[in-house]
Amino acid sequence: DKAERLHFCSRKAFSMNNTEVHEINRTVVRCQDTSSDTGASTHAVTVTGTSTGIGTGAGDCTGVKKIEAVALCWSRKELKAAYLCIFLVYFFISLQQQIHFNVVSYVTSSFKLLPLTGTTSVVSSVVGGVSRLATGKFIDVVGRPEGLILMVAFTTIGIIMMAATRNVETFAAAQVFYWVGFDGMEYVMSVFMADTSSPKNRAFVFAFSTTPYIVTTFAGPRAAAAYLEVSGWPWAYGTFAIVIPAIASPLLYVLYRNEQKARMAGLIPERKVNRNFKKSISYYFYEFDVIGILLLSAGFVLMLLPSSLASYQVKGWASDTIIAILTTGLACSVGFVIWEKVFTPAPLIPFKLLANPSIWGACMLANFRFMSFYLWDNNFLAFLQVVYGLSITNAGYISNIFSIGTCLWAVVFACLLRVIGRLKYLALAHLCVLLLGVSLMTYFRQPTSYIGYVIMCQIIIAFASGGLIISEQMVILAACPHEAIAIPLALLALFSSLGGAIGTSISGAILTNKFPAALDRALPGNATLNDLLYGDLAKQLSYPLGTPERQAVLYAYADTMWYQTCIGAVLLIPCFIFVAVWKDFNVKEMKKAPGNLL
Repeated sequence: DKAERLHFCSRKAFSMNNTEVHEINRTVVRCQDTSSDTGASTHAVTVTGTSTGIGTGAGDCTGVKKIEAVALCWSRKELKAAYLCIFLVYFFISLQQQIHFNVVSYVTSSFKLLPLTGTTSVVSSVVGGVSRLATGKFIDVVGRPEGLILMVAFTTIGIIMMAATRNVETFAAAQVFYWVGFDGMEYVMSVFMADTSSPKNRAFVFAFSTTPYIVTTFAGPRAAAAYLEVSGWPWAYGTFAIVIPAIASPLLYVLYRNEQKARMAGLIPERKVNRNFKKSISYYFYEFDVIGILLLSAGFVLMLLPSSLASYQVKGWASDTIIAILTTGLACSVGFVIWEKVFTPAPLIPFKLLANPSIWGACMLANFRFMSFYLWDNNFLAFLQVVYGLSITNAGYISNIFSIGTCLWAVVFACLLRVIGRLKYLALAHLCVLLLGVSLMTYFRQPTSYIGYVIMCQIIIAFASGGLIISEQMVILAACPHEAIAIPLALLALFSSLGGAIGTSISGAILTNKFPAALDRALPGNATLNDLLYGDLAKQLSYPLGTPERQAVLYAYADTMWYQTCIGAVLLIPCFIFVAVWKDFNVKEMKKAPGNLL
């Protein structure tokens, strides 16, 4: 069996053409330059008289070299098996995500703190986004499978904590673990798909990975309703503490099996690192820039949280607590810049990458697009239930039009891109459609509007976003060489998460300032009742449509949504500049990495 595997990998290696050999040599030279001080040795494999240089070490490109070696060894059948496993993982994590989105309002509402739904999202979004930069370094240094194992562990810990939580503080901490792991799993699989797909097919591969949402969009709300009615929301999380590790195991098996084949063929020699345990801890502490992660996360979280917390303070924004939080957040942000520029040997954010107009343009587009979306989407599910009297299942279907629409149109967009090849002008056209959809939402947010118009707006927004999501990823990948794709994708994810966190924070600030004021105008002299209505979704739904209390809540939601959608539409205007600076890439003319790729 061993001889057969060695023969197979040798045959794959000898079948490479000169271009593929040259590309591997270029990768190894770059990787050796970054790892020259680690004490690692690199072993070269000779292919038709030319050194491929696929080796290993503790340098920055160890994970890249390992996945390139795997791509040389596995068969087409094994490659397809890996993608089938990815599809299954995406299916179950997307199902869990849909259930989470439909029950999270009931979780925070059970603590009588419904407005803190957005607050808990701010913390988890920021930490999740920042952590992906460290994850990107980890999978480049250690490997893709190891990164996936770590992210599965974080996700499972977060799910267990959420299932066992009894207060909003524990739930907020659980969400940090959950989103670091959940986003990290998606990120690692995205990097893997970029590693193993050709530029011409890459958009279709990314679109393919989102197709499970088409099914889970319908299954998620129904499953959430069943959990709420039968076993309670804790089991909506507890079930997946078993399911997610189990469903990730086949993918890990495929990756490790083929990595072992490459190692036996001599494509991945054993690592030889001249560091003891203490030096290794110090090396990875600085390599993953732990201090930078803490400073950046704390800075953004502490500057964004007061917008949601101010209403809980007697003096509002003038409260000593709020001022202290803002001051500390600003100090952490300044400290992060100083640390990155002066002290750290391995900066968390690769500022040189942001000098590329295509990269910073894509990152800023993602940032503003997420900011715009989360401004009005955060309370959209509760809005549908209260204003239109929809059940959680039907409200979930409408709320998830965005998910299913983006997935469907991403496939269509990928087919268009495969034929047309050029990204820039396709992205500009989709941006125009997105601005139209959000602007129409501003007009049709009123309780008197027909629900069909709201659905129409959601479809427009979803289709436009589906094309832009793929465009951002493709531009980032087109602007970078293969051995450097992990960090730019992490940078895109960071800007997306920060945009979502900022949008959520602004949305929370609008809700905490406009919603209670609108309730007071609609129900004057009922301060106690208004406080209950403001913080409890179940209390809002307990009053039938047509009653004065329910009408007051309808008025408050309509007033709040006007501010949220208006600001969301305005934020899309600068996005035209961000797309205009892109290089006009043609994916049909881009070279593919060596190996057996889709």
